[in-house]
Amino acid sequence: MAVSVSTSSAEALCPYRLVLEHVTSRWGVLVLIELLDGPRRFGELRRAVGRVSEKMLTQTLQTLERDGMVHRDAKPVIPPRVDYSLTDMGREAATQVRALGVWTQERMDDVRQARARYDAARAAD
Repeated sequence: MAVSVSTSSAEALCPYRLVLEHVTSRWGVLVLIELLDGPRRFGELRRAVGRVSEKMLTQTLQTLERDGMVHRDAKPVIPPRVDYSLTDMGREAATQVRALGVWTQERMDDVRQARARYDAARAAD
């Protein structure tokens, strides 16, 4: 029988793992990297990240804001204006994540070759 663990229980057991999941999630990575270039409005961020639903981007931003990575600046104007930017901690995380992204891009040929070798070996079995 599977046991369900609430988010707060999971956080208490291993708090850094949840933060790591947030920072390295599919959309978290892209949001952090995009915000390294400077503050963005929601629509700008959504276009820059691409193929993310409004709901998923909202959840990602809220999660990163809760973790102290993203700052949400809501200006009391009409129409409402909300800008998102990185906190100092968010900038640190984004720099690390971007380095991993650059490394991945630089090693993509090696990854393709490894995949081809793996697939060929599996096909031969």
